[in-house]
Amino acid sequence: MTTNRELFDLATAAADNAYSPYSRVRVGAAVETDQGMIYTGCNVENASYGLTVCAERVAIFSMVADGGRALQRVAVCVIAPDGGSAEPVPCGACLQCIAEFADDDALVITSAEIARPLKAHLPLPFRLDK
Repeated sequence: MTTNRELFDLATAAADNAYSPYSRVRVGAAVETDQGMIYTGCNVENASYGLTVCAERVAIFSMVADGGRALQRVAVCVIAPDGGSAEPVPCGACLQCIAEFADDDALVITSAEIARPLKAHLPLPFRLDK
């Protein structure tokens, strides 16, 4: 199993592949499944902003496309246009997408040192009985 720092480092590396010509903010994500598989993603912007996809969802959708269904941890890294970084907070759509495949105690890692359970970011996720 990778450490939180290693997962965050994978998210940081994924940010290098971001397509962000409009905001110039590069975001990377790495998700780890209950089986220990890791998937990465980056933000992909579009001139029609509504078609932009966040890094977290790219990574999660890659997991699903490969047959994964359960997340244990999600790491997110944001690199600002000036090269600096800030502690990211996944957007509401990404948090809800994480909640679709993770329990409330799954970790959301937002820096090499900070990891909080999903419920700290999204205390009342929308869920339907499956």
